[in-house]
Parts: sequence; C-alpha cells; structure tokens
Amino acid sequence: MMKSVILFRHGKSDWDAPYKKDHDRPLSQRGVQAAKRMGKYLSKIQQVPELILSSTALRAKTTAEIAKNFGKWDSILILERDIYESSLNDLLSILAMQNPKFSLICLVGHEPTFSYFISEMTKTSCGKFPTAAMARIDFQLEDWKELKSAQGTLSWLKKPKELI
Repeated sequence: MMKSVILFRHGKSDWDAPYKKDHDRPLSQRGVQAAKRMGKYLSKIQQVPELILSSTALRAKTTAEIAKNFGKWDSILILERDIYESSLNDLLSILAMQNPKFSLICLVGHEPTFSYFISEMTKTSCGKFPTAAMARIDFQLEDWKELKSAQGTLSWLKKPKELI
C-alpha cells in the first residue's frame, strides 16, 4: 500500500499589505497567480489530493482555496492550526491522526518546516523550498500511524516558475 504527501508551500505573501500579525499576512498578486498555476498542475498530472490540511495562516489558507478552485479539486479542505509554526513532529502527529482511507494528502504550510520535513523523511536535500512550490513524498505504508523519518521517497518537486 502506498501513501503520499504533497507539501505545498503557501504562495508569495504581500509584505506591504496592512496586517496586525504574521498569521494574517495576505497573498500578493504573484502568490495568487502561482496558487492558480499549481492547482491546475496537480489536476493536469492527475494527482489531486483526497484531503488538504492547511495552516490557518491567511496566506496558506488562501493558497489552498485558490489551488482547489482553479484546479477543480474535489478534495476535503481542513484548516489545521498546528501547521502554523509547526515542527517536524507536529506534522508527523497531524498525519498520524488521518484516516488510512486517504492515500494522497496535501499539507499547505510554511518554511523552514517543509524543507526540513523533505530532508528528514527522504534523506534528500531540496535546498530552499520556494513559495508555492510542491513536493510529493511517497511512503510504503498501510496506515498514517506508521509514518517515520527516513522512510519516504521524493517523487517530484515542482516550482511555479517551472510551469510558465
């Protein structure tokens, strides 16, 4: 049985927009365009996730919603507060709680946790994981509870600028 996680970093945010705290920073126009592009890309390669778990940060939530809408994904979208400012162990705990019926889950979140997750789970360095980039990691598992470090394979990594 194979389980896969798509890590989807939020699109570029707008540092000049008015916001009170980091959690509320919105997407920039470039971030919106990249989210649309990545959403369509997953549909095109027929790897639409069954479940999307997104950080509650405005820029991540908006990235997830735009990608889902423009990619015409029929995925379930759940906002997960613990993805914001998460650690590797937080992400593993969140995934371990998921129903084993889901074989493809998309996490929408942040750096530096995502690049660290990729290197720890696959023993592959991805360097800097840019805004709106996606990476798919495959695991030979029956249940998400079995997820552990160093047991995944990096299937692909795509950056929005590669899709122009």
